[in-house]
This record gives sequence, structure tokens and C-alpha cells, in this order.
Amino acid sequence: MTPVIESQEHQDLRAAVASLGARYGREYFVRVTREGAHTDELWAEAAKLGYLGVNLPEEYGGGGGGIAELAIVLEELGAAGCPLLMLVVSPAICGTVIARFGTGAQKRQWLPGLADGTRKMAFGITEPEAGSNSHRITTTARRDGDDWLLSGRKVFISGVDMADATLIVGRTEDARTGRLKPCLFIVPRDAEGFHRSQIPMELHAPEKQFELTLDDVRLPADALVGDEDAGLLQLFAGLNPERVMTAAFALGLGRNALAKAVEYARTRQVWKGGPIGVHQAIAHPLAQAHIELELARLMTQKAAHLYDVGDDVGAGEAANMAKYAAAEAAARAVDQAVHTLGGNGLTSEFGLAQMLTASRVARIAPVSREMILNYVSHQTLGLPKSY
Repeated sequence: MTPVIESQEHQDLRAAVASLGARYGREYFVRVTREGAHTDELWAEAAKLGYLGVNLPEEYGGGGGGIAELAIVLEELGAAGCPLLMLVVSPAICGTVIARFGTGAQKRQWLPGLADGTRKMAFGITEPEAGSNSHRITTTARRDGDDWLLSGRKVFISGVDMADATLIVGRTEDARTGRLKPCLFIVPRDAEGFHRSQIPMELHAPEKQFELTLDDVRLPADALVGDEDAGLLQLFAGLNPERVMTAAFALGLGRNALAKAVEYARTRQVWKGGPIGVHQAIAHPLAQAHIELELARLMTQKAAHLYDVGDDVGAGEAANMAKYAAAEAAARAVDQAVHTLGGNGLTSEFGLAQMLTASRVARIAPVSREMILNYVSHQTLGLPKSY
């Protein structure tokens, strides 16, 4: 049975993370972003409290929980106005993949640092010519003796500048069929031939976006994560948590915007008879935004639960639905919040305008809402493919 009511343990985790987020808040997040710095202080304190590695195995310093717990951490920090985007990438995607499929040596090398916050990993899948079609990935790995040579390009890769390594999705040639199959490689940041350039973005966040160039990057044999013939399974083992965490990111963003709008509607008085929130034209859209966020949270909880109990197929469907629902709910919540504040919604004082851009992220990344609708129409409804 999928739980629809959170356990006391999860409720306690929410309260504790919310308390941490309140000590930093949106002002801290905005200041760090303007300074071009990173959220190092928040990251370090979250690590000290055990939140960064809450989903990683206890034997490697983690909390022994799952994506359900990590999603709570990200959502509550987002609701406080200071989301940590690298939670999506480092412990959720990379940590999960290494914990499930890595060798003993890889687990010992990476998981303790990911859990205690002293190490970070980025994740590289998107390519300039592939877009949402991961089957068109052209980054390739070929054997050279006992080593691998990795070549290709990646774009919109988050946080490479603060990551110790990047988990790169490449393709190797199947010796039997000659076809290319996906594989995952750990590429250290200082590897020869591994170059990065920052992409100028209108989105303002502490985590920067990069284009990567891999020019015959030589990697040892043990840079390959898991089984060369099971790369697709391993890839989606990381992508499902990514979708759940993106949903959590969107939920936190939407909640933060909605809270500002509700407070404004509760106190702002223009006409006789009370604050503007007394009018249904103001109150009802805010109530609707709250309902949509709560419904999206339920699907996010379901997706995380299915993934954590090992139902990868069920989690795939639910994670896509959760990401879609949360992204749409967050975008509408932010839009309504700005509209509720009117001109004040566009001022720096209230900090809502920049959320208009941020709210688009979850609709676009890591997969567009149209591709999710394709997935549901094909996989769930059994309709024929259009491509």
C-alpha cells in the first residue's frame, strides 16, 4: 500500500529542515546569488545535520533512508526560499546510481563524501543536438587497452564548477550488434581533455550552467559505473529520482510564492471592508493554487515510495506524473502570487518576479512536459507513438 499520510518520522524531518531553512531564508539565497557565490554555509550545516546523505546507505555515512526523505529536505528548503539544486544532482542522481550499481571501491571513494557534504558530483546527460531524445546521445567511449577514451559534448550541466567529478552518460559499441548502448562514467574535474565553459543564463541561481567538452578524456577501467550491458537500467535508476526531486524543488518554490501572496492578501488593505484577501477574486485563486500543490505533493510521495521499495516500473510512471503535476502547480502558484501583489509582485523587495523564471525550470528540465505527456500516452494509456 502506498502511504498517503506521512509518518511521524517524516513530519519531524519536515519540521527540522524547515527550521534550518528559516535560519537562512530567501534573503540569504538572493545575497549569495548576487555575489556570484555558492550556498556553502547552508550546504555545510545541512550536511552536519545529516540531511544531504539522508538517502544514502548507513554503512557509507548516510542516513539509510530513501528518495522520500531527500525530497522532503529539498521541498522544505525550497519552501523557506533557499533550495539546494545540487541535492537533485549529487546525492539523488549520482549517489543513488553509485549506491545501487557502483563497485565496492567506487562506493567507498564517493558515498561518504557525498553524504557528509565534503564532495559533490555533477551529472551530464543533455547534449546540444539531442535535446530530450536521450537515444541521440553522441558522446562515445571506446576502449584503448585497459582504459576508456571518452569524447563528446554536454550542455546545461549544473554545478560543474563546484563538483569533484561529473557522472557522464556516454555510449559504447556493443561488440555483438555494433549498436551504441548507454554507459555511465565518473570523470574527475581535473581530467585532461575535460573542459567546461559557463553558459550565460537569465535564470539567477547559485548553481551555474555549463557546456562541457570531452576531447579523448582518458579514464581508467574502473571509471565505468556498473555493468556495461546494463547501462540503460542504471541510467533510469538515476532519472526517476531526478524527476521526484524536481517535483520537490517545484513544490518548495510554489509554496514559498504562495506563502508570500497569502500574507500580502491577509494584510493589504485598499478598499473598505477589510484586506484584499476577503474578496473571492483574490482568495479563490490562492486556494486553488494550494489545492494543486497539495495534490502534486501526494503524487510526489507516491513516486518516492514506489522507487524506495524497488518498483522501478511503477516509479517511472509516478515520477513523471509527479514532475508534471508539481511543475504546473508551481508555475500557476508563482503567477498568481505575482498577480496578487500587483506592482509589488515585480519589485525586488518581495522577490517574486525572479521566481517567474525559476518556475519555468521544472516545466522544462530535466524533461519537458510534452515528453512526459508522450510517456503517459504511450506507456500508461497504450496509445501509438508519434515518433
